[in-house]
Amino acid sequence: MTSRRQLWSLAALTLLPALGWTADEIRIAHIYSKTGPLEAYGKQTAVGFNMGLDYATGGTMMVAGKKLVVIEKDDQGKPDLGKSLLAAAYADDKADLAVGPTSSGVALAMLPVAEEYKKILLVEPAVADSITGDKWNKYIFRTGRNSSQDAISNAVALDKPGVSIATLAQDYAFGRDGVKAFKEAIKKAKLVHEEYLPTNTTDFTAGAQRLIDRLKDLPGRKVIFIIWAGAGNPFKIADLDLKRHGIEIATGGNILPAMASYKQFPGMEGATYYYFGIPKNPVNEAMVARHYSQFKSPPDFFTAGGFSAAMAVVTALKRSQGDARANTLIKTMEGMSFDTPKGTMTFRAQDHQAMQSMYHFRIKVDPAFPWGVPELVREIKADEMQVPIRNQR
Repeated sequence: MTSRRQLWSLAALTLLPALGWTADEIRIAHIYSKTGPLEAYGKQTAVGFNMGLDYATGGTMMVAGKKLVVIEKDDQGKPDLGKSLLAAAYADDKADLAVGPTSSGVALAMLPVAEEYKKILLVEPAVADSITGDKWNKYIFRTGRNSSQDAISNAVALDKPGVSIATLAQDYAFGRDGVKAFKEAIKKAKLVHEEYLPTNTTDFTAGAQRLIDRLKDLPGRKVIFIIWAGAGNPFKIADLDLKRHGIEIATGGNILPAMASYKQFPGMEGATYYYFGIPKNPVNEAMVARHYSQFKSPPDFFTAGGFSAAMAVVTALKRSQGDARANTLIKTMEGMSFDTPKGTMTFRAQDHQAMQSMYHFRIKVDPAFPWGVPELVREIKADEMQVPIRNQR
């Protein structure tokens, strides 16, 4: 005799094709900033993700006999919108897992949705430590680097005795988590001031003057360390003649258009997540060649991130033989290593953060490039960075 539950299950299976879903598909929602203040980052991630899926599946877009279907959604950089789009992706679009978003603020709003629906959210490229820290849950994985990885690698370049550092950052999760992690990472230098400005700042004069006033009379090396994303050019503070006060600027990596400003600072040191000319491995070579072929330009910072996320997704689905259920994927992905344009990454079992190399660079001015070229000083390998485990679960 057929039970009521079995009848409901049969009815649901009958409805699924009508809703555009079939059992031989794996549906992936990619939620990112197609528009909004981080649009440039989001578009690069999307290019990298789609290119990475094509590469990892050998051009078939199939894993274990199942077709990969990507559903793109624009969160516009708005946390409430990102949250509702993720819920709709899981509930209405029948997404098996999701990738994104671009903004840390949006990511923090989305984390509880993944937990509610008990489905994987692979965070790329949102950076805030709290994503895999105190706001984390077991459905969250991240291929993007976190604020601590940024901070620890940049400390390699700046953390020396007798150095006084002031920070300039945006007043939201990305900026504040970045400064917090940087402050924890430096052991020899002294952090003397933290300056936070609105994310949409275009006039940096007042903030720069506060930074100068705090640093100008101090002895030894003086550095303003900039943590900034999206619109606005904080490097305009150099117009206030920092050299007169013996003040340097330092920062991490960024997208190529933003690195045009770096040409003003030959010799500037920092650490970056990615630059297309640095990693030497077959995956990076393939991505660079494909990107040049398709766009007549090199892949950028967030293109590599999207590609890495795709490599993680396909590696996990191959190992699970196409089983996209969250519990199966969690078991598969915890401790999983996978190839990326940066080399091998490994998801740390405790918080699902991808452990990865970072790159200590020094800026060189090369007339062949419209941006300051980050020349590799040395690769900072994952096992050299003591990245804190910040989740409290």
